[in-house]
Amino acid sequence: MNWLLSTLGIILAILIVSIALYLITARRYQSSDSVANSYDEWTDDGILEFYWGEHIHLGHYGSPPTNKNFLVAKYDFVDEMVRWGGLDQLPAGTTVLDVGCGIGGSSRILAKDYGFDVTGVTISPQQVKRATELTSEGVNAKFLVDDAMALSFPDASFDVVWSIEAGPHMPDKAVFAKELMRVIKPGGLLVVADWNQRDDRQIPLNFWEKPVMQQLLDQWSHPAFSSIEGFSELLEATGFVEGEVTTADWTQETLPSWFDTIWQGIIKPQGWMRFGVSGFLKSVREVPTILLMRLAFGTGLCRFGMFRAVRGNLESR
Repeated sequence: MNWLLSTLGIILAILIVSIALYLITARRYQSSDSVANSYDEWTDDGILEFYWGEHIHLGHYGSPPTNKNFLVAKYDFVDEMVRWGGLDQLPAGTTVLDVGCGIGGSSRILAKDYGFDVTGVTISPQQVKRATELTSEGVNAKFLVDDAMALSFPDASFDVVWSIEAGPHMPDKAVFAKELMRVIKPGGLLVVADWNQRDDRQIPLNFWEKPVMQQLLDQWSHPAFSSIEGFSELLEATGFVEGEVTTADWTQETLPSWFDTIWQGIIKPQGWMRFGVSGFLKSVREVPTILLMRLAFGTGLCRFGMFRAVRGNLESR
């Protein structure tokens, strides 16, 4: 009972501090530079890696969700995405472009466990540096600074394009969709996992959903979220897709990640000392946004979308 009361007291104190910081230090999305700078800072100080590990994305907790270690769930997400996308049927040596690779966690799994030849790209130079440091010699994964809105690769460069949770950072979803499809070889695959908004063409956002959605955009350098339906339409509109885009909703499978993210800060108090007062305040500052994310995904305002498309032998329209 004493342990429970102490834990509740800690959670309440963290919540009070986090809300105060949230209100007085609100961030606002400005440009792609703010995305790169934010990831550079989080990578430099090591806070995100300390709590989230090598995978700066949500975890997969099964269907229905089960209790699972936070970091294990992140590894499982990559394997589940590989199976869902059909990449487990591809041979070793398959060339993969990981768009928005972070510090390379997914790229290394794709290279080590599946034998793929992986190139990871991110807009953050510090993420490229850290991804390279974490990649052992002999692992067939390399990392480059590149802009997903204007990829530096020629048309039809890769067998597979893979991307996890990069889309919300893209200011023009149509350009993003076209760039992803452009660099895939004919017959190759696109496999994307992303945070999405409910399709407001079908059900408009109500009085409380609009300000919540705006905060999710402002706080984490997101110019806009697309809907699952909307981004599928944009992919098909590129003129590169053979047939139709396959989609799935993994909201329930990934939903426990949000509370688990906060729980990491409680069960790893050594991080508070490791990163000092400024690091503690920076971490706690994110709690309200994480709670808003949990609210949005839990109520259907946001959805976790999966996308799979085949590149056809088509000309761009």
